[in-house]
Amino acid sequence: MIKKHKATGSVAFVGAGPGNPDLLTLRAVQLLEAADLVVRDPGVPDEVLTHCRAEAEVVDGAHGEDGQPLAQAARTKLMIDAARSGKQVVRLIVGDPGSYGGSSQSWADEVAACARAGVTFEIIPGVSPVTAVPTYAGIPLAAGAQSEIRVVNAAEPDVDWAAHGATGATLVLVGAVPMIDQVARELIAAGRRPTTPVALTRAGTTTEQKTLVSTLDRVAVDVKAAKFEGPAVTVVGDVVKQRDVMSWFETKPLFGWKVLVPRTKEQAKALSDQLRSYGAVPFEVPTISVEPPRTPQQMERAIKGLVTGRYEWVAFTSVNAVKAVREKFEEYGLDARAFAGIKVAAVGEQTAAALRAFGVKPDLVPSGEQSARGLLEDWPPYDPVFDPIDRVFLPRADIATETLVAGLIELGWEVDDVTAYRTVRAAPPPAETREAIKTGKFDAVLFTSSSTVRNLVGIAGKPHATTVIACIGPQTAKTAEEHGLRVDVMAPEPSVAQLAAALAEFGAARRLAAIEAGEPVHRPSERRPTARRRAK
Repeated sequence: MIKKHKATGSVAFVGAGPGNPDLLTLRAVQLLEAADLVVRDPGVPDEVLTHCRAEAEVVDGAHGEDGQPLAQAARTKLMIDAARSGKQVVRLIVGDPGSYGGSSQSWADEVAACARAGVTFEIIPGVSPVTAVPTYAGIPLAAGAQSEIRVVNAAEPDVDWAAHGATGATLVLVGAVPMIDQVARELIAAGRRPTTPVALTRAGTTTEQKTLVSTLDRVAVDVKAAKFEGPAVTVVGDVVKQRDVMSWFETKPLFGWKVLVPRTKEQAKALSDQLRSYGAVPFEVPTISVEPPRTPQQMERAIKGLVTGRYEWVAFTSVNAVKAVREKFEEYGLDARAFAGIKVAAVGEQTAAALRAFGVKPDLVPSGEQSARGLLEDWPPYDPVFDPIDRVFLPRADIATETLVAGLIELGWEVDDVTAYRTVRAAPPPAETREAIKTGKFDAVLFTSSSTVRNLVGIAGKPHATTVIACIGPQTAKTAEEHGLRVDVMAPEPSVAQLAAALAEFGAARRLAAIEAGEPVHRPSERRPTARRRAK
């Protein structure tokens, strides 16, 4: 008789890092991808959970199913029972479990409970806020002649401030904001210079990060005046001076800007990633919904024609067109092999990437402008000697312009212009999003087409006068102006990458102008002119 092995699970105590989801370790990602149950600290960012499988169960480590506080004993029992049943459990802890960054100091007791229960466990360190936050604030802790670093939990009772003040070591303090006045006085009394630089950074490593720089003799006054609240990481020492040169995160051109991207999540990914690289916080609001054509027969005939050799070329002008054809292929049991012997064109890198994910390598992508016009500039004229077939299959939206069709016909090609999908106005976003758009809570809006202007205004209202309006090209800008918006930024070329880059250049120039004028650097949403801005 074959003896069945009992399923064995485990518990991994994983540091989620200081707040920026990009700072997860590779091992943390591997464990999240394999997890059946994830028990998270309340402070762990939602973005971290994108690494989990859709079927993974995620539990708030602080509260039960009904919202009641979840005691440590109940939380520990939940994890041990799950591991004993064969599940892979991840206990997500803010910061680094083994340092001051961990918000759940009871994790060691949970580890001990797993050990007593005979449950396999591992402990994965995270990037500690103690080192990460100063680095993101442009403060290298070990720079210069002073190499000694002391980390102090200011909230602990009976801290020997005299000992810390008598040394020239760089101090990294956690929990110091509520008692910063007392801490500063104690350090000065122990021998620290009153002019010793101090930097307090809250929400470190995130786009909400804010750093206040002062000196020991003024820090309490400055904290009160700025209404600066913790939790924060505080650095005391001359290394703070390095920030003038080494500040790199808070000086990004769009740092902290909330940028509205009126596109679907699938369309917006590359654009949102680019905006994040400039320090922005992209907020995706779909303005259109993609639906099948009302009469599918035309699309069905085109797919059959593609298989039977009716076409020399297939031209894809959007990711949605690729998706529509792929869905039809799957419906008929076809795959990428059906494209054998057919030339494929794609407008835009995202469209080309969608084709490659389908197993199809595009033969033609515009070398210049990523548009119908750019594709036509590179498209070869029909040659009856070299082209056995003179027909092009063009799957596209019901509202697409005729530019590409007219251009291909002019080049001598016959075109099957097929409606592969319909675009309809999306449902309005939530009320709080509509309110944020109208009241100027967003710093900028990126319009990638005239339809995104019309649809966003139609479903959510007109952006506030203080919101920076960025448009992908002249036609989109004209539509924005027709809706009473003043266009601040226009891409030098009609591509989403160029549009994001142009907005970043605008943000950098705006930041520089404020610095040169000796004014604080504010985001557009932080200013409220008295008169509403109108199009010229």
